[in-house]
Amino acid sequence: MAVRTTSAEVAAIIEVDVSISLTPFIEVANELVTECCTSGSHTALRLAQIEKWLAAWAYCIRDMRAFGERAGSVSQNLQSKVDLGFDNSHYGQMAMRLDTEGGLAALNERIKKGKRATASVTWLGTADPTDITA
Repeated sequence: MAVRTTSAEVAAIIEVDVSISLTPFIEVANELVTECCTSGSHTALRLAQIEKWLAAWAYCIRDMRAFGERAGSVSQNLQSKVDLGFDNSHYGQMAMRLDTEGGLAALNERIKKGKRATASVTWLGTADPTDITA
């Protein structure tokens, strides 16, 4: 698996806990980009950008971002929401925006609707069931 981004590039867009390895998040992002974004005309640079933002999205699931903190009577509000999609953080939203061909958005909608994959059947036989030719 040839990843398109690095830990340093991901850390440049999101504050990370240095005790948490970014490798698993980059690997997840790499798989998703390879599956959803490589069949079109995205450049290698665009794929790397999408992968970087998706890695940050995956990292946010592990280490949610705070958007409000208070010291007196200790309080913290988290940026993330419980959601199955990429739009549960700004990082996933940005990855979908960068994927201008819509592969990530299509996957996002399928997952939200509970559809992981689609299947179809094509009949290659004859319309007459008595017509059995070898």
